[in-house]
Amino acid sequence: MRPLPLSLLAGLVTLSVTSTLSADAPWPAPVQALVDQGLEIHAEFTAPGGLSGFAASHRGREMTVYLTPDGEHAVVGTLLDAEGNDLSAAPLDEHVRSGQEDAVWKQLEESHWIQDGDPQAPRVIYTFTDPNCPYCVRFHEQSRPWVEAGEVQLRHVMVGILRSDSPAKAAALLGAEDPAAALQAHQDSDEGIAGSAQPRAIEEQVYANNQRFESLGLMATPTSYYRNAEGRLEKVEGAPSEQRLEDMMGSPRP
Repeated sequence: MRPLPLSLLAGLVTLSVTSTLSADAPWPAPVQALVDQGLEIHAEFTAPGGLSGFAASHRGREMTVYLTPDGEHAVVGTLLDAEGNDLSAAPLDEHVRSGQEDAVWKQLEESHWIQDGDPQAPRVIYTFTDPNCPYCVRFHEQSRPWVEAGEVQLRHVMVGILRSDSPAKAAALLGAEDPAAALQAHQDSDEGIAGSAQPRAIEEQVYANNQRFESLGLMATPTSYYRNAEGRLEKVEGAPSEQRLEDMMGSPRP
């Protein structure tokens, strides 16, 4: 195992713990010590060498904890076999990542977005869009063949982060009588939409989207999310290459 330095755990703060284990069974003392410092335990799994494994996370950072057979010591790190294979990846994928992906997708569904394309299109892509982002315009243009063919629907999560007038422009698009038409006109125009005062509820939608953008640790627009053929969440930052574009859209160019 490659243990993490204890210094990396020293700054953990107390958090509530969610577990798939029975509430009647107390944590082994070394694991409980980590829980008390803020580690969230998602599940226990069987590990080689008599170890007990725990899939855990802290502030979105996933990690495995291994309890020694005597139950007296815990090691935080990655377990390797004799060939150097990572034996921690599969449990983290099963017990932590898949749940985190579902949580992110739910957040995206609950965000404030503009429908672009057929609502019944089988492929859904959420994309964070700033009205002043030239790469968002480029991605919008790249997606047209699939959107116009009814194969893909884009859901533009409107944010205002790039310029001082971005929030007002985003609010103007969300508050338009026909947001989809307003967004299309904005993307097609050299000047684009002008920012304008909107009802407080609309302005708060932009603020909530900005908060979501930050909470997901995103840095640039467009950032897009979609589910691949296996149902796993994929993230693409910026305007994609042609091959990446086809992966996102789920098929070759129509």
